Amino acid sequence: MFEVTEQVLDANVVLRKVAADTMGAVVTFVGIVRGFSEGRKVLYLEYEAYKEMAEKKLAEVGQEISRRWPTVKVAVTHRVGHLEVGEAAVVIAVAAPHRGEAFEACKYAIDRLKEIVPIWKKEVWEDGEGWIG
Repeated sequence: MFEVTEQVLDANVVLRKVAADTMGAVVTFVGIVRGFSEGRKVLYLEYEAYKEMAEKKLAEVGQEISRRWPTVKVAVTHRVGHLEVGEAAVVIAVAAPHRGEAFEACKYAIDRLKEIVPIWKKEVWEDGEGWIG
């Protein structure tokens, strides 16, 4: 349910991990590589992670969500390596009996991921590069 991979991401694969006939809503978040950042043209991104710890921390986020929203199911897959503009870097799928919890838990998941998961992003621009966050 919580994975760091070098493979191209497919939102439908992540969605299927949480879908169930008891769930009335599935909310997905797909973070994609944008072509501009802070006024600079982005050529590509490089993501690095301490994979074992990143997956452990993603599971921790899942546990936090389970405590806060007990009826919710969540799956998160984050890609590492070289990503071109337009490619998915992260996919989060949250299923819940009702849409409210699904939206809230999905937002919580991406916010917490950015706070505690050891994944680092390097942006490569036309005129240089730099580590972000």
